[in-house]
Amino acid sequence: MKCPFCGCDDTQVKDSRDADDNTAIRRRRECPECGSRFTTFERVQLRELVVIKKDGEKMKFDRDKLARSIEIAVRKRPVTPERVEKIVNSIQRRLETSGETEIPSQTIGEYVMEALSTLDHIAYIRFASVYRDFREVKDFEEFVDTIDRLAKPQGENND
Repeated sequence: MKCPFCGCDDTQVKDSRDADDNTAIRRRRECPECGSRFTTFERVQLRELVVIKKDGEKMKFDRDKLARSIEIAVRKRPVTPERVEKIVNSIQRRLETSGETEIPSQTIGEYVMEALSTLDHIAYIRFASVYRDFREVKDFEEFVDTIDRLAKPQGENND
């Protein structure tokens, strides 16, 4: 592993341990040239995933981009980073085990919406506003009304 500080090609592993619910290995490394320490993570990759965007463009699946989009949705909400990581792991595992190597971006968006809908309604609305491209206040109102109807127990009145 190359040192991110000085570029030395031969860094040493000082410590390894499981991370992220045993879906990754965390390695603490040290550079013999500059003495800097840094952490790397190894993850199992079942297959190379390609995302097909709405315009037809194809891009390599970027786990960090998925994590960032969820982190933006849950910003300033009572959601721990560990919970976000579990959602990202779950979505990535679901994509890798689907048997498909090319995944439409809409599928990934739906998986995120599904996870956020049970996690935090505000984060769900935030993500949906970008994902569903809300343009007017009535778009928000209709979406929030849908959430309210789904969240209310059956038989409850609005009297």
